[in-house]
This record gives sequence, structure tokens and C-alpha cells, in this order.
Amino acid sequence: MLKVGLTGGIGAGKSEVSRLLESYGAVLIDADKIAREVVEPGTPGLAAVVEAFGPEILDPEGALDRPKLGSIVFADADRLATLNAIVHPLVGARSMELEAAAAPDAVVIHDVPLLAENKLSPLYDLVVVVDAAPETQLDRLVRLRAMAESEARARMAAQATREQRLAIADLVIDNDGPLEQLEPQVRKVWAELTERAAACGRDSR
Repeated sequence: MLKVGLTGGIGAGKSEVSRLLESYGAVLIDADKIAREVVEPGTPGLAAVVEAFGPEILDPEGALDRPKLGSIVFADADRLATLNAIVHPLVGARSMELEAAAAPDAVVIHDVPLLAENKLSPLYDLVVVVDAAPETQLDRLVRLRAMAESEARARMAAQATREQRLAIADLVIDNDGPLEQLEPQVRKVWAELTERAAACGRDSR
């Protein structure tokens, strides 16, 4: 098994890269998706969040009101740390379960937005960074996601810098150009990952 950490700044195109890798045969473990699952109604995760933040962070149906919780934690670093202390261990445990269920010769892609920020690179056999210039990220967020420029800049500033991400990269996918230039790069990376996974399998025999 080859364990790969995939990361990139907001607007860099990481989601498209993970989609392509999964279509080629990778086992995709999406940290953001798991983070939503572990606080669904009826889960111990949601119960812990309600205990920490109060029932006012629930919507009328009893589900987590994400905008309301976001307005609380992103304005207060201590409360954000409280939330992370609840959610991150649950995400980690579920990620390990999914990884353990993968085939011995699988390429397992962990899609982790905050990989650099949380210094998680030692958990993986190698790290793939989807890279784009900050001005490209800003343009995509404003033009494609209809974000206000001020909000887009704030979201970018809250993440690791481009230099910090590149410093932990074993492989870099340049997504500064149009979409049609992305797929050939991802296919090339996939070929390298499968080759490394096969080598890992040979070494373990």
C-alpha cells in the first residue's frame, strides 16, 4: 500500500485532482467529507460539539448549523481549537479505518486541505501538492465561486503559504493554467504512484 497525502491551497484545484486520481483507481479518503460525517445527527461527534458550544449551534432539524458554528469559531482562536480537538481525532480514526480496508497494493490518497498547516506530512509515504499562484487562486475564488475578494483573501491568508506547501512536496502538480493542461500531469503522477506502490509491494514480500 502506498499512502499519499494530497494538499493544495483553496482555489488551487485539489478537488479536481483527487477526482481524477480516484477515476484512475486510487482509494480516496477525503478529510473534509469525513469531517462532515462525524458530526451528523445521532453521532457522538455532534453530541460532543453541542456539549461544548450549546444547542444553539443546531438547526431546527437537529443538524449542525455550519454557518452559525463557523461564525463562532472563526472569530475566536480558542473556540476553533476546542472544535478541532473534538473533530480531528474522529476524522483521524475514521481515516485509519478506511485505509485499513483498502487492498494491500492500493494507492491510498488522503485528501487533506490543512496537511501543511497541521504538519501531517510524516504520516504519508509521499506528499503531492497541487500548486497555483496566489493571483490564480484569487481569480478562481472570485470568478468561479462568487466569493467577495475580501473573503477570498481572508480564506487564503488563513492557510499555509505557497512556499510552506511546496517545502513539504515530493511531487508537484502545476495547476496555474487551463483545465486541459491538468489531466496529462495528473496521469503522469498516477503512473509514478502506481509504480511506487508496486515497488512497495515487492519490498514487503
